[in-house]
Amino acid sequence: MEIKTGRILAIDDNQEILLSLRVVLSKHLEEIKLYVAPSDDAIKEITSGSYDVVLLDMNFTPGSTSGKEGLDFLKKIISIDPSISVVMITAYGDVNIAVEAMKYGATDFVLKPWENKKLLATVLSAYNLSKSKRESADLRQSRRVLANDIDTPYVKIIGESEPMKKVMSDIEKVAKTDANVLVLGENGTGKELVARAIHRISDRASQLFVSVDMGAIPDTLFESELFGCVKGAYTDARENRPGRFEMSSGGTLFLDEIANIPLTLQAKLLGVLQTKQVSRLGSVASKDIDIRLISATNASINQMINEGKFRQDLYYRINTIEITIPPLRERGDDILLLANHYLDIYSRKYGKRNLRLSKAVQRLIHSYNWPGNVRELAHSIERAVIMTDGAAIEPDSILFAHQNPSMLQQRDTSLHIDEVEKQTIIKALKVNDGNISTAALELGMGRTTLYRKMAKYGI
Repeated sequence: MEIKTGRILAIDDNQEILLSLRVVLSKHLEEIKLYVAPSDDAIKEITSGSYDVVLLDMNFTPGSTSGKEGLDFLKKIISIDPSISVVMITAYGDVNIAVEAMKYGATDFVLKPWENKKLLATVLSAYNLSKSKRESADLRQSRRVLANDIDTPYVKIIGESEPMKKVMSDIEKVAKTDANVLVLGENGTGKELVARAIHRISDRASQLFVSVDMGAIPDTLFESELFGCVKGAYTDARENRPGRFEMSSGGTLFLDEIANIPLTLQAKLLGVLQTKQVSRLGSVASKDIDIRLISATNASINQMINEGKFRQDLYYRINTIEITIPPLRERGDDILLLANHYLDIYSRKYGKRNLRLSKAVQRLIHSYNWPGNVRELAHSIERAVIMTDGAAIEPDSILFAHQNPSMLQQRDTSLHIDEVEKQTIIKALKVNDGNISTAALELGMGRTTLYRKMAKYGI
């Protein structure tokens, strides 16, 4: 019999029985705790200890044969953690009561005096059942929590500029290792995209990629979200729940905006990364984890370290490799490459095939600073596709999140060459009080040419 990692708790009113259980089981188990029944301490231990099997005597009081004490204790245990396997310990004459206990949730029963081999086999079976129930419950919980991540399609990184070629080269180099990676970059540059690209070509690609937005988690829920919790650990903890570290074991854990982790929790995060073990909130039991950590932030970690807001030892732990994503304004022709990429996506989404960017819009897009980076570009193109009725997107359909006066002026006057010429002629005529000869002279064209263009533009 090989269990080794199992944690057993035995409750009996007979100290000799408890010692016998320890002798038989201690060789095969990680931990066995003994409690003389009845014991409120045993209930407290079950609440916080994440035990796999409880061996429970049916009767605690000498001479008692009703089994009521054991049944009441059984109900308490099952209410605390339904995944625990409870094996009843009973005398031969109490078999019917033991069978009754199984209706209330007991897994099996052991007769006193027991045969050691049969006891071991029963405990092993109960341990495997408990393990299976917990794995199934954790899997259901993980599926609910990770539904969005699981359904997120892979998106290829788009870019041909030199800064992006370096980023993609760094991804290739680091992906096949298990080194922790810190991705730096402004909001909207695609830090999660880089993290997913690393995971996709890593040896962990067949396992889960778990993404956690640390900026979206309230401070009070950081610990339970990352490390999990046991039922009753806090007011709303109504069931045992794995944390993101457990969910991502075997795969990749991505902690976005890691600079938002409270200083008080940074020490525990460091401990988990060093020991590769995690304890759920409210539990003293530890679980081994095997993760590849990728973190990201738009904050200046070095400045936070100097200000005492981020632990330097944690910083060293999370950034074996550092990848910096350039802002969109530094990516040159990638801007138009991405604009056309999103134009294709949203044209198909909204049923506007063959839509194109006008030359004026292309110049406008290329000259804009894009403080919101790729995320802002995608939003602007989507809106423009929705608002455009013609075959080409013009400047008046583009909405920028951070407009400046010069850009507003460009949009009001339009960059289309015909529109620019029309407005120039109108301005020249106005300045010269409608005198065609002087207006033509100022415009550098003949009267006949000016008349022709006035007719063209309906002036």
